Amino acid sequence: MSHIIVNANRSAGVINKNIYGHFSEHLGRCIYGGLATADGGMRTDVVEALKKLNVPVLRWPGGCFADTYHWRDGIGPRESRKTIVNTNWGGVTEDNAFGTHEFMALCEALGCEAYFSGNVGSGTVQEFSDWVEYCNMGGVSPMADLRRKNGREAPFNVRYWGIGNEAWGCGGNMRPEYYADVCRQYSTFLNCYDPKVPLYKIASGASEDDYHWTRAVVERAGRTIDAVSMHYYTIPGDNWGKKGSATDFTRDEYYITLHKTLRMEEMVENHTRVIRRFAGGKPIGLVVDEWGTWFDVEPGTNPGFLYQQNTMRDALVAAINLNIFNDHCDSVVMANIAQTVNVLQAMILTEGDKMLLTPTYHVFEMYKGHQNARQLESYAETRTLRAEDQAVPDLHVSASQQADGALLVTVANLNDEAAAPVNCLLAGVKATAVSARVLAGAPGAHNTFATPDAVAPAPLDVALTDTGFAATLPPCSVAAFAVQAD
Repeated sequence: MSHIIVNANRSAGVINKNIYGHFSEHLGRCIYGGLATADGGMRTDVVEALKKLNVPVLRWPGGCFADTYHWRDGIGPRESRKTIVNTNWGGVTEDNAFGTHEFMALCEALGCEAYFSGNVGSGTVQEFSDWVEYCNMGGVSPMADLRRKNGREAPFNVRYWGIGNEAWGCGGNMRPEYYADVCRQYSTFLNCYDPKVPLYKIASGASEDDYHWTRAVVERAGRTIDAVSMHYYTIPGDNWGKKGSATDFTRDEYYITLHKTLRMEEMVENHTRVIRRFAGGKPIGLVVDEWGTWFDVEPGTNPGFLYQQNTMRDALVAAINLNIFNDHCDSVVMANIAQTVNVLQAMILTEGDKMLLTPTYHVFEMYKGHQNARQLESYAETRTLRAEDQAVPDLHVSASQQADGALLVTVANLNDEAAAPVNCLLAGVKATAVSARVLAGAPGAHNTFATPDAVAPAPLDVALTDTGFAATLPPCSVAAFAVQAD
């Protein structure tokens, strides 16, 4: 039996609900056929499913698409909106039926905040500044009047603004020092129109472990921003070649995937050290606004649409990342999984009017109690699985406490063959009741439109003990323990 220790006497702080954020890009069928209908209207079935996750924030319109997106193309009467070519993703026609107003209607339906990624790569300072004014100006101004003309009287009050996306790559192939100067310039002209809605400005950050990028941006532009982003995808194969199948993979590929996912903690910690060293005392947050698995597309689908299936392996990747973000809530202020529907590690897959929930969706639903809760120090007694280049611990854990004293302990059993009996010791609190749910299956288990509930949460037997609780986790599983405590 392995021991898990949860110490209610120590905490890194409050887990920002925005760590459970999502990402929606004009890519493949994420928007049209996913979040929205072909004419830009909302898919109510998808919206209702996402509402059950308590989505806190949604990033849009990209990704790489953001730095080719000109926001005026997506406002006004739909019949007069400009048709463009999505040069980044498949070369398909984009008719701009889904623009600022439609996205904000979606956010209002979900009850979440909007995070806009602004066009720095091919746009202008004036264009970006006008977008902020269009969204946030409550008084009389040219952009506010244009918003009213388009049917919206009250401002949208968009708080989160990304100053470009992947400026080191598709966002302009810039050097970090050059981007830092551009970031300072753009930030200067992004104005706050209501002191009750201060802008939160997020610099385009590093790819993976490019710590020089983070240093250059924070050192040169830190006084003009509130956070800097970082992107890291779990790719078991060759980043630029064969990435591996989402469903047809070996045990080695399973463990390589988890091993690579665990690198997220190293990167979060190292980027945080760089930020704190070079920020000159200013609190600058870390935003991991693109993360998740990236595999080869499903056979027979458009390679530019990045459509992949979602298995229990993906569920474990989600659990590991969310546990890491929870435990680094003193530095990670937001994270956005890529992407919400039909793209990469999606919450939801659709096909025509059909919809299914993925294993990753279920992990987010099981973890939602961590949002805005007080992180608790936790530790799992583990053993190492597999060889060094595939090494992972058998258990991965995080914990939090709500204001009413209730605890949520989330544990992943990464062992694909053996169950994990665990004894959780609670320090600083006394458990009075406990219940648990578990998501489990073979590593390749997944939901299809013929069997949409093949992988779904189920009750897990758990017993109170004098010091906490005890349970046995099935192989390849994610468990959530809800503890009532004095």
